[in-house]
Amino acid sequence: VQLQASGGGLVQAGGSLRLSCAASGSIFSINVMGWYRQAPGKQRELVARITSGGNTNYADSVKGRFTISRDNAKNTVYLQMNSLKPEDTAVYYCNADIYGSDLYLSNYWGQGTQVTVSS
Repeated sequence: VQLQASGGGLVQAGGSLRLSCAASGSIFSINVMGWYRQAPGKQRELVARITSGGNTNYADSVKGRFTISRDNAKNTVYLQMNSLKPEDTAVYYCNADIYGSDLYLSNYWGQGTQVTVSS
């Protein structure tokens, strides 16, 4: 099983970006999918996550600006980021709890995608 993230880049403050993360491999089902970020010198933190049923929760710092969604048919999770701020600059990682075809539940991380917000 692999998670492939894409969509990062450089954007000015106030701009928008959309991140995508697709899971592939021998997948039976996917539970929670989420996005984390890690800024230089800081610990990795949860940004947002979404259950298979569509329930979401967000870090306080991104509420009202970021929206997480998923397409279960495509095994893909998205993060729409609006009104970006310089403090959103970080490497963003997708994460998922996945039941493989062997029905074991494992946690997976994507490779990370850089988001840089200039002031």
